[in-house]
Amino acid sequence: MATEAPAHTEIKSREPVSSEARPRWGPPRELRVKIFADGANLETMRQLAADPTIRGFTTNPSLLRQNGIRDYRAFAAGALEAIGDKPISFEVLADAANEVRRQARIVSGWGENVYVKVPITNSEGRGLTDAVRDLAHDGVKVNVTAVFTLEQVMEACSAVYGGAPSIISVFAGRIADAGYDPVPRMVAALRICRAVDAGIQLLWASPREVLNVVQANEVGVDIITIDDSIRGKLRLIGKDLLEFSKETVQMFKRDAENAGYQL
Repeated sequence: MATEAPAHTEIKSREPVSSEARPRWGPPRELRVKIFADGANLETMRQLAADPTIRGFTTNPSLLRQNGIRDYRAFAAGALEAIGDKPISFEVLADAANEVRRQARIVSGWGENVYVKVPITNSEGRGLTDAVRDLAHDGVKVNVTAVFTLEQVMEACSAVYGGAPSIISVFAGRIADAGYDPVPRMVAALRICRAVDAGIQLLWASPREVLNVVQANEVGVDIITIDDSIRGKLRLIGKDLLEFSKETVQMFKRDAENAGYQL
């Protein structure tokens, strides 16, 4: 299996478009890709649970810490109460494979809609795919997280093949942060997932802008996670650019007047 997407790989969203062209999609409800909300604020999760455009939720230890969560189990119980039967991912906290297995089984028992996030490696870079394989074939719904390379995608897919429903989370946003174009890599990752098992869901993790939602939709990935900063901009998809230009000039004019600037 190649470790990089073929150089000739292209998708329609990367083709030149005229200044008058718009995405084929309007509001988020028209997108094929499923939108999962990424966060750890229970009140926000409760509100989003009623939003039909939000199809699921994801969390991680960093988000919990940022939101001042001290009791992981209590948070999880509150989250599950808030979101109903929509899918949600909670992450294990362990580094050693045996402890990962133990914790994953505990987390899985929290609810039928729970996916257990297991990193593709531990903090020392040692692979956790054997643990993932054991868990998936024991009926644990696994979300293999912190995936960056196509080799890792293949390893993750091979581990969950034939097991419980699973998700492979590729951190496309961080791949872009490193200066690599995530789109051809996500195209290749999707091909791997579909070739191994059509039931494996590919997740575009850590998006940086609304464009990533459009790209994920065009590539055909199953899920994209978004945080509050992106969620608030989804309504802009397909917005008329000339109208956007006028509104931007109006904003500059209004701010200059309110500030009392003169020349």
